[in-house]
Order: sequence, then C-alpha cells, then structure tokens
Amino acid sequence: MKFLLRLVALFLFVGVVFAVGFVSRDVWASRPPAVQGLRSLVDPSSRTQSPTELFQQQYDKILANASVSVGRQKVKYAAMSGMFGAVGDPHTNFLEPADSDTFRLETNGNFVGIGARLGTDPAGAKVAVVFKGAPAEKAGVKVGDTIIEVDGKSAAGMDTDDIVKMIRGPEGSMVHIKVLRSNEAAPIGLTIRRAVVIVPSAEGRMLEPDHVGLITIASFAQPTVEQFDQALDQLIAQKADGFIFDLRGNPGGLLDSAVEMIGRFVENKQAVRTKRRGGTPETIYTPFNKVKPIKTPVVILINSDSASAAEIFSGVLQEYHKAVLVGEHSYGKSSVQNVKNLVDSSIAKITIAKYYLPSGRDIGRKLDEDGEYQSGGLKPDYEVVPSYEEETVPGDPIKDKQLRKAIEILKGKAGVQVQARRKSQETRLA
Repeated sequence: MKFLLRLVALFLFVGVVFAVGFVSRDVWASRPPAVQGLRSLVDPSSRTQSPTELFQQQYDKILANASVSVGRQKVKYAAMSGMFGAVGDPHTNFLEPADSDTFRLETNGNFVGIGARLGTDPAGAKVAVVFKGAPAEKAGVKVGDTIIEVDGKSAAGMDTDDIVKMIRGPEGSMVHIKVLRSNEAAPIGLTIRRAVVIVPSAEGRMLEPDHVGLITIASFAQPTVEQFDQALDQLIAQKADGFIFDLRGNPGGLLDSAVEMIGRFVENKQAVRTKRRGGTPETIYTPFNKVKPIKTPVVILINSDSASAAEIFSGVLQEYHKAVLVGEHSYGKSSVQNVKNLVDSSIAKITIAKYYLPSGRDIGRKLDEDGEYQSGGLKPDYEVVPSYEEETVPGDPIKDKQLRKAIEILKGKAGVQVQARRKSQETRLA
C-alpha cells in the first residue's frame, strides 16, 4: 500500500514539475500560459488542427467518401487554384500543365510543330500566319489555307486548340494534313516533318511608298531582343524615314527583355522602379553601350490589350521623348510576377512587386464596383479608335486607321504639337 502511495505521489510530482516547466516560459514572458497546448498533450482529441492537417483530412475524406469518384490530381489542382485565388490578385494564379505549356511558349519563344498560327474555321482551322523558314512554309502551306484533316482525322467542328494538339508532336516525326485552298477545287495533302520552331515575336518590314519601317512586337520573350535588333538593323541600313513599333495586342512577357530593348534608345537610364511589400524600392536601369543610331522619329501603336512589359517599353520611351503613342489606352498592368515551375510541369505565378515608370507614374488599372475599366494604363498622345463601320486590316496602311495615323505623324503631317507639349517636362525626367 505504501508503495502505491509513493508511486502516485511520484507521478503527481513529475506532473507538477512538467506543468510548471511547460508554462514557466509564458509566465517569464508576462503572457498567459498556453493551457491549450498542455491540454492537447494530455487529451489529443482537444488539440486544434493546423491548416495543413485540416486540409489533408478533408482531402482524404473527399477521395474516400465523395458520391462520385474524383481523381487525386483534379482535387489537388482545384485546391491550388482556390489557394491562389484567395489572394484576390488577377495576376497571381496557378496554371495546370496544359495551360502552362502555352505560357512557356509565350516566354521561351519556341516549340516543336510545323510553324504556323491557326484561327477558327467551321471546316477546321484557318492558317493565319506561316513563319518564315518553318516546316509549314517548306511543305507549301499558305496563309488562308484551311486545315480540314490531320493524320486521317477530320478537323471539322473541332476546337482550334485540339487541332493544334494533333498537329504538334515529337521533333522529327511526320504529320499529314489536308488543306482547302481558295483557288483549288480539291483538298491538297501535305506531309510535314515536325521541328523546333522559333516564334518570331518581333518582325520588321518596310512600308512603301512612304519608306517607313514597321516592327511588329507580339510579345517580350527570350528571343525577342535578338529578333528586334535584327529587324531594327535591317531597317536602319535601308535608311527608313521613321519607325513604327506595333505593340497592339502585346500581353507583355519578360521584364528583362523590355529593359534591354529600351536600352537601344537610352543608355544607363532608369527604366522602372519596383517596390515589394514591406521592402525598399529597387531601380532597374538600361544597359551601357547598346544604343542604336536612330536619328528618325518613332511612333508606337498601343491598344487596350497592350500590357505589362509592353506598357513598360512604350511608357519609358514616351517619358524620355523617344516616341509618341498612337491608338487607345493600354491595359494598365503595373505588377511584377515571380514564376515558379513546379515538379509536375504546372506553374505558380505570384505578384511580388509593383512597378513605376521613371517619372514615378503608376499606370495600374482601376475598376469600378461592377469590375468595369475606370482608369489606368498609358494614355496615347494621339487617340485613334478603330471604326467598326469600315473594314480594318491590321498592318495595312490603307485599311488600318491607327497605322495610317502613325505614318502621317512620321511624314510630318502631325506630331509637332505633342513634342512642344512635352518640352516642359524634360527637366523633370532628366
């Protein structure tokens, strides 16, 4: 009996010492003891679950008990999308592998395929662009062709993305397509060897008879800088009377590419200033010794789909008086994203900072209560809205109203007033 009493006393003593030790740290720090933590050790059922534990528990319950079978991957991706959506930022998002392939294409600028841009068509897919030197061009594919069959399977009524998936494949493999051509009575069969295609994100040509150089910049990907330099050098060598950079519909891309291209006009100048949450501002400058010998005026075309790096490129050149802007207000994306490739080929995009133009201007998009555009973006020096009453053909000096205005400015029919308006700002931006 004495032994039992001594054993109970020992347990009580150890318990008291343990309890005192457990709460002494809180008492010493002058805060209430963490009684819940002690209780959870004694009674596991009373322990509060961490968010991770709670998620794992519900994840397992859905897989085990849902009335319909749901794949693990589908539940995981849905949870990831919801987690990123909780941030409330439209540019912080999670891309599943299927969507991440398109994003990588936009930033890396190359893929394996035949080298053509396809549009929708009830009979299949309409060929909108054929890249120079690509397998499609070598095989005889022409702009305006309609792809109606891929490897013996009809493309009629199919989604364009699904047709693209059938056309793409391993490098060196063959794909057989049938196309309809306007001047041909019967479909034409073409066999094409797939290859790595470098997407031309910057292409230049001379507009005659005005002798004006036009460079279309579709995005700011890794190859864009080199392609832009090549186009610019060719047009400089041809002694173009002026330059037009078409950034309409350009969604942006790599900040580094945009800053490098700005460096063709200004040397060691502030391009953007970025500010992270709770951090100090960081200034990004243009490179040394990269300025091109451009002595003629420059016009940049923008619209509401010109965003991010496209706005940085346009806005910085506007503020340093290297170009005037023509078209419609740009989108207004003033955020910087960190992009992380995950192990399953999905992508995590997280907004990590906000950027400001050299003058300190914030062009961030602002919406009203209904989510409609209210303000933001770059304001063009010359606002030109396309007319829906007349046919518009982008890149056609006659049927492209915005391009026509840009040519007029370069040829001296306009443009003097805007330079005078900006003269007073030069000291502020030096």
